[in-house]
Amino acid sequence: MTTNPRDPESGGDGAARRAVMALCAEASRTDLEAALSALDSPASADLRPPETGLVMATGRIGGDGRPFNLGEVSVTRAAIRLADGPAGFAYHLGRDRTKARLAAILDALWQDPARRARVEAALEPAARRVEASRAQAARRTAATRVDFLTLARGED
Repeated sequence: MTTNPRDPESGGDGAARRAVMALCAEASRTDLEAALSALDSPASADLRPPETGLVMATGRIGGDGRPFNLGEVSVTRAAIRLADGPAGFAYHLGRDRTKARLAAILDALWQDPARRARVEAALEPAARRVEASRAQAARRTAATRVDFLTLARGED
């Protein structure tokens, strides 16, 4: 199997690219705007203008049961090409077309090895906010947790 650094599924930088794309999908529009304003990005053109559609979300009972259709969710996607070559792609839950385009631009910038460290540094505040949000959600969930103690009745 050959590795292609531009293909997230072929190895190489795929895992790192998936992590950056996931961060861009989870970050707020404001965070992405701030990250992009901290970078010197060339002009970009839409390969596919941002568009919103529906995707069927599936679930499983207990995490390991048979899958079932939970319902439809809105997803927005964008594809751009920077003036100096790399193409960027983004998908995120919701209907914010501007956020999808910003994430696609950041994806394209990240793919250039010369820009990668600056893009990751610009996204660091967004990563901290996302992590803080996850930690807060975990604390809220932990506060509602109920621990049951099971007593075995013994036959004396």
